[in-house]
Amino acid sequence: METKMSDHDPVAWVGRTETCGDALDPGHVRRVALSLSTDPDQVGEHLPLLWQWAFFIEGQPYARLGEDGHPQRGGFLPPAADRNRMWAGGRLEFHHPLQVGVPGERRSRIAAVMEKTGRTGQLLFVTVEHHYFQDNVLCIAEEQDIVYRQPSPPVLVGTQTAPEPQWSETVSPDSVMLFRYSAVTFNGHRIHYDAPYARDVEGYPGLVVHGPLIATLMTHAFLRAHPGARVRSLAYRGVRPLIAPKPFRVGGCLQQDGEATLWAEQDGTLAHQASLRYDS
Repeated sequence: METKMSDHDPVAWVGRTETCGDALDPGHVRRVALSLSTDPDQVGEHLPLLWQWAFFIEGQPYARLGEDGHPQRGGFLPPAADRNRMWAGGRLEFHHPLQVGVPGERRSRIAAVMEKTGRTGQLLFVTVEHHYFQDNVLCIAEEQDIVYRQPSPPVLVGTQTAPEPQWSETVSPDSVMLFRYSAVTFNGHRIHYDAPYARDVEGYPGLVVHGPLIATLMTHAFLRAHPGARVRSLAYRGVRPLIAPKPFRVGGCLQQDGEATLWAEQDGTLAHQASLRYDS
């Protein structure tokens, strides 16, 4: 006999879909560039890698936001009452560059929901598939991992020593940078701009640097060190949070032909890691 899952069961959300269009407005591209300390006049006709996270956003009115500033769960994403949300990582394949000023569409699907037990208690892992199209041509295929953890002190101390990089850049994540990136990505999560909330409710010692911002900074540091490379794929994951305003470094090393390892480190230990494939 088939068991019908309740709408309050997160697993019942597997297969749900969402579609969101965007015009990739050049004015917003300029704002994203400024939030990332990039010269807007150097962007060109192609949207830089990972900037799609500042577009294709399905916003919600204030009445549908939770205490943490995120949209209340139980819409597109499954319910996870009284849990803290983290962007854990993801995987992307880049097929064609998105064109600035050309309408596009994001088609998303809940691919998997799984409950696990970790060092900080129960963890709900949600994997979301995103496919980005322009003129019905697939430009980017993405899997995004979101984790909902029970309220508990976050793991802040790194245990893995950062390798010696072949290239690196130092980032000073002040509150203005975090606010601007929250603004251009329409990310209301209060851990990125509301210090009392981050400290008193979610247990961080300061503002938390956005996971997608770290992935973007790692990737663009690679591209500045290797300006002729064309990135084909990226897989990244968070090891621990990066806390502002303490500086951190993004860097990496080339592996075998067409592969690179990227990372972000603070106080000498790893916070984020990534594997990148590229064509020279």
